[in-house]
Amino acid sequence: MVFLQHPREARVPVSTCRLAHLSLPNSELHIGLRAEGSPRLEALVREPGTMVLFPGAGAVDARSLPCPPRALIVVDGTWINARKVVQRSPLLAGLPRIGLTPSQPSNYRIRREPAAHCLSTIEAVAHVLEALEGAPGRFAPMLGSFDRMVELQLAYVAEPVGRTDPPRHARRCSPVEQLRALGEDLVLVFVDGHSAPAGRQPLLQWVALRPSTGERFESIVLLNQAISPHGLRAGFELAPGEGESLEAATERWHRFAGGRLAVGTWGRFSVDLLRQVGVETGPHVDLKRLVSNQLHSPMGGVERLAEGLGAHLPEGVGRAVRKLAALEAVVQAMLTGALGPAQGL
Repeated sequence: MVFLQHPREARVPVSTCRLAHLSLPNSELHIGLRAEGSPRLEALVREPGTMVLFPGAGAVDARSLPCPPRALIVVDGTWINARKVVQRSPLLAGLPRIGLTPSQPSNYRIRREPAAHCLSTIEAVAHVLEALEGAPGRFAPMLGSFDRMVELQLAYVAEPVGRTDPPRHARRCSPVEQLRALGEDLVLVFVDGHSAPAGRQPLLQWVALRPSTGERFESIVLLNQAISPHGLRAGFELAPGEGESLEAATERWHRFAGGRLAVGTWGRFSVDLLRQVGVETGPHVDLKRLVSNQLHSPMGGVERLAEGLGAHLPEGVGRAVRKLAALEAVVQAMLTGALGPAQGL
C-alpha cells in the first residue's frame, strides 16, 4: 500500500491518510502532486501489477479482481485535489483503477463528502483491503481508531470548556454551528492597555459582554506594574474616583463570568494582555479565526468589518468599548446569517 498525499492535506490535523499509513506497517507515505519526479513512485508505477485506488469511469470493483494488485497507490486529498493529482500525472492517469461501492455511508462526519458513496481515505483503504483479501472485518480495528477520532473531534466542537481556540478545521463543521454551540457560555472580551503620563498609573480598559443575556462588564483598572508597550494607546482622562484595583476588577470578573465560559476575542491580544498582568481568563475562542473560516478569507480589523455590516459604533468611550460593540455586531451577523462568504467583506 503506497499513499500519495496532496501537500495541502498533509497540513490537515484530521486527515485520515497518516492514520491509515500508521495502521499498515508495510505501507509507504509520499507527499507530492504527481508521481513524476519521485524515483520510488516512478519505479512502482512502471512495475506490472500496480494499480491506483480511485473511483470513476473504468475503475474495476475490488471484489471482482481475481487476485490483488502487486502494489496499490492511494491518492489522498480533497476529492477535487485528488482528481487533479491523478489527471495531471501521466503515470498515474495511465494506471488501471480500483473502485469500490461502499455498503454504508462514510462516518467521516467532521468533514463534508461530495456524495453519499464517498469515503475517507482510511475507510476506503480498509474496505478495499477486506474485499481484496476476502476477509470481512479484518481491518475493523483500523476503523475503530478512525471512529474514535471522529467522536473526539465532534465532542471538541460541541464542548467549549477546556479548548484554547476552535479546531483548525472546524470550518468544515460550519463556523456558525460552532458559534451557536457555545450558547450562554460565550463571553465577548476586549482589553486595551493605556500608557500613563509621568507620575500616573498605567491603565487597562477591560470590557466584556455575554451576548445570550446582554449582561456587561466594564472596568478601568489602575495597575501597579508596567505593561508591554506593544499595541498600547495613549491614556485617557479619568474622573475623580474612577478606576479600581486589579484585585477588585478580577473579583468582579469572576462573579460576572460564572463557572462556565468561553472567552471570545478578536485575535489573542486581549487575553495575552490579561495574562501579562496575572489574570487567567479560562478557555479562549479566537473569533477572528472563526469569522475568517466563515468568509473563506483572511480578516482585518473588526471595526471595519462591523461598519461594512452597517453597525454604528460608539464614539469617545475608549477603544475597547468601541471594539466590543463591533465584535458584538459581527457575532450577531454570523448568528443571523447576515455574514457569509458571498459578501466578500
